[in-house]
Formats: sequence, structure tokens, C-alpha cells
Amino acid sequence: MDINKIVQEVVAEIGAKTYAERPQSCREVCTYDVPGMLEHSLLVPDITMDKILEECSNARRYDVAAVCVAPYFVSAAADALQGSGVAVCAAIGFPHASMSAASKLAEAKECLNNGADELDVALNMSAIKSGNMCDARADLEQIVGASLGRAKVKAVFEHCVYTDEEKRAILSMIKDCGAEYIKIQNVLSGKGADVADIRYVKDILGRNIKIKIDGGVKTLEKAEELIAGGADRIGLTATVAIAKEAYAAK
Repeated sequence: MDINKIVQEVVAEIGAKTYAERPQSCREVCTYDVPGMLEHSLLVPDITMDKILEECSNARRYDVAAVCVAPYFVSAAADALQGSGVAVCAAIGFPHASMSAASKLAEAKECLNNGADELDVALNMSAIKSGNMCDARADLEQIVGASLGRAKVKAVFEHCVYTDEEKRAILSMIKDCGAEYIKIQNVLSGKGADVADIRYVKDILGRNIKIKIDGGVKTLEKAEELIAGGADRIGLTATVAIAKEAYAAK
């Protein structure tokens, strides 16, 4: 009996099983790369211009992916971040997008003209819940069309308010409209960002869709967990603390 051969075969079998059982979305994470996948959220209603400029300076210092601001601050953020490589992301239709399609499109175009590199576009929740998916689709299609060659579009998926049937229809609609990202948002859910939500989206749409997720991400460990689970971007306010820790780990 060749004991060494038996051991090698058992090890190979265990390794193959482990690989096969690993979630398809699982991937290796380099801690030093984490800051470049963070979006610094500056959307609290009482934020001031001085605070926006201060946090843009921090975003530049730690080389994060983007700052996310209200339309009012887009021009100032674009000036503050010029030449830095940090994108300016504008929140369009925030938070529920229950305005007219014309006003939402005008907001998006103004942000593009003021220097936005990315748009987080809230879907018309009222239209969707009323069974008028065509209205929500028309909104998103117009903004994607206006953004072509100018900015990335991240369509907001506030998943907790929808039925399973609505979720599937919304995700398919987002992909069909040509949005580059699905933003899994947890503003109304009362829970934090979860790898299970990332996997839910990828199980429906496949691996090629890009994912942004938010929801109470406060630690480097949690950020790494979400990235390993398939997130391409993480929206958060604890950006500076996590970026500092990531760079210190180099």
C-alpha cells in the first residue's frame, strides 16, 4: 500500500471539494487596495460647504474611489478634486425619485455639466410600487442616454421595499437600461450591508454586473468581507478611518 499516494489523493479531493463549494462571487482581497474601492458619502442634510471641502481634501489624501454629494455641491467638489483621480458622484433623485421625469433628467444634466463623473440614480419608487415599471424604466433610460461617454450610472436598488417579483423585474430593468452599476442601498432597510444581498443580485444577473453597496460599514474587516463577497464599491461615512487602517497594514 502506497501511503504517500493515498494522502496525496485525499488532499487533492478535499481541495477540489473546497474550491467547488466556494461561492462564485468570492475573491481575494488585498487590504492596501480597499481605499480605492470606497465612496466617501457626504449626504447628511446638515452638511456645510466647508465640510464638503474638508472631506474632499481627505478623499484626495487617501485616494478613495469617489465622493458622493448632493447636486448643490457637485461644482465645488469637482473643483476641489480636479486632477486627483477621485471621482465626483452626484446623488440624483435622492432619496426616492418621486419627481417628474423632466425634473430628474434636468438634475442629472446639470450635475454632468458641473463636473460629475458618476451618478447614483434613485429609481422612481412610487411608480414601481404603483405597477408602472415603464415610467421608472423611462426615467433611467433617459439618464443613461444623457450620461453616455460622460459619466458612470449606478442605479439605486433600495431592495427592502420590494416584493421578490418586483426585485427581479427591477434588476433586469437596470441591466437592460445599460447602467454600469447596481447600488444596493440600505437606507430604509434598518439593516447593514450584507454579502447575502450581493449574492442575491449576482445569482439573478450573473457575475458581470458591478455592485456598489452601503449600510453601516464601519470597519476594515467588514469592507474586506463585502469586497470578497463581490462588491466593487462600498458607500460609507467611515471612509477616512478605514483608509488609514488599510494603508497602515501595508
